[in-house]
Amino acid sequence: MNDSVSEGAPTRTEARSFERRSRLRQYQMQLLERVQAAKAGSGSGGKELGLMIGQARCLFDLTQVGEIVPAPPVSRVPLTRDWYLGLASIRGNLTGIVDLEKYRLGESLPQGAAVGAAADSLADNRAVTFAAPLGFNCALLATRVLGLRDVGEMRAEADDAARPVWARQCFIDAEEQRWIRVDLALLVRETRFSQVGL
Repeated sequence: MNDSVSEGAPTRTEARSFERRSRLRQYQMQLLERVQAAKAGSGSGGKELGLMIGQARCLFDLTQVGEIVPAPPVSRVPLTRDWYLGLASIRGNLTGIVDLEKYRLGESLPQGAAVGAAADSLADNRAVTFAAPLGFNCALLATRVLGLRDVGEMRAEADDAARPVWARQCFIDAEEQRWIRVDLALLVRETRFSQVGL
């Protein structure tokens, strides 16, 4: 009988996976604390949440964002727009998942795996839910979370009337990178956004 390897002991791969999940949970908790501090009006200044949506750097008002979770499996809904990826269970709630890049430009954001059947995964992407006060049970698919960005340290571009009203404000950071400020409160008022059916 060999006692050197006990049954049920985690493998090296399982241990690494557990460490990654633990770090992700810690990061999410820190981000949640910052979001809550911003909603309470303490210590946030002009900071907004930076996300990669497709190839675009986007800024989100912390009071309009609910939470950020690893993108869950999505179930397609028949006869819906191509930018409406389907429904997913987030914390036990059915939530609509939207590809904002495809909605805005008609181009789909890069995904780690195809979306389709219920078992499909969105790999490294994140789902960013809307804050409850917006009254819209929805989440946007983000390619990456870039953390908090201080808009006060960026220079504003002139508003472009050709862009949708919810994405008119743009900023340039110190590295000359362009950021689009996404106003979720204006987005949910757009008639086209609420009409997901064909």
